[in-house]
Amino acid sequence: MHICYLCNEYPPLPHGGVGSVTYTLAHAVARAGHEVSVVGIDSTARERSARWDEDVRVIQTPHTKVPQMGYLVGGRRLRNELAELHRAHPIDVLEGAETSMAFLDPGFPAARAIRMHGGHHFFSVTLGGKPKRWSAWQERKSFTRAQRLCAVSRFVADRTKELLGLSRREITVIPNGVDTDVFRPAPEREEPGKIVFFGALAEKKGVRQLISAMDRILSVAPFASLTLAGRDTVDPRTGASFGAELRRMSAHLGDRIRFAGALPRMKLSELVATASVCALPSHMEALPMAWLEAMAMGKALVASTTGPGPEVVEDSVSGMLCDPHDPDAIAVRIIRLLTDPQRRRAMGAAARQRVEKHFSLHTLLDRNLEFYESCCSRTHNCAA
Repeated sequence: MHICYLCNEYPPLPHGGVGSVTYTLAHAVARAGHEVSVVGIDSTARERSARWDEDVRVIQTPHTKVPQMGYLVGGRRLRNELAELHRAHPIDVLEGAETSMAFLDPGFPAARAIRMHGGHHFFSVTLGGKPKRWSAWQERKSFTRAQRLCAVSRFVADRTKELLGLSRREITVIPNGVDTDVFRPAPEREEPGKIVFFGALAEKKGVRQLISAMDRILSVAPFASLTLAGRDTVDPRTGASFGAELRRMSAHLGDRIRFAGALPRMKLSELVATASVCALPSHMEALPMAWLEAMAMGKALVASTTGPGPEVVEDSVSGMLCDPHDPDAIAVRIIRLLTDPQRRRAMGAAARQRVEKHFSLHTLLDRNLEFYESCCSRTHNCAA
């Protein structure tokens, strides 16, 4: 089969979970002997680029700087790239996230699938807001052009089905898979008392509440420290840097807190290896790669009761779940883990076992390939 992924944040471009999932899955599918392409818009580039990332073909077209024309021009460029790619290397399955199909040719001959990572309706409503008209229109239009649907968690599948009125659509749930060969335990590198957060510095990631929890944590565990790794974002309320706001509110913590910035994949895994506890109390997620990566490395994880939390973590067995809006709840769980090495090691081991059984890329690759085969078999015969 030839699988083509639509992705505007394929590493090393600035990326979040969608970029990480696409990168990991694309390489796994290619290693399984299939042809794999990634096509997207590079908002940082001035010219089109085409390259090979090992055995994955990557084609990126620049984002237009013309005001109000980004979606239309970007959509036309993507249509042209896909048409040219399909002529040279016929595509069997075209996959993208929730809004990815909105401006594509509805008659494009490949099977078209949306993988739900948590779209505009999902995050707007679950975080207490309202969908924006233009983004909501794009998402609804995109779903009308997709022939098959899958989702990374049961929670995101059910919530999106409800919000978009998809009761008649079949949704296949395939969790994100983590590469357990890359993210693996390295207990000898653990640094006592080190708490690590990794992810975008954004309100919805719970990082403000995590920083607020540090005073209570340090009152019981003065040896503790917090390292934050991730790209800065713009605070939608103020239009200013959210990272700068976090630095201001944490200035009194001195050397007990460090901002490491955005890190490449390998540097990130090296940082996570040094953690005693990974604290990732997101307000809402679809199914976060960061949780899976921490668990794969055998780390004691403090995560959230919200969204798919219970689908990923068995509370007090393979990690600890808490109310991500409550700094005291976050602090209590981190303190328990920092001050009880035996519990911390047991949870880390259980986390690794759970990932190997349910969320390993090796375990989930066949399910993804079966999904792709079922996609293209409904429209045409898959390539060998």
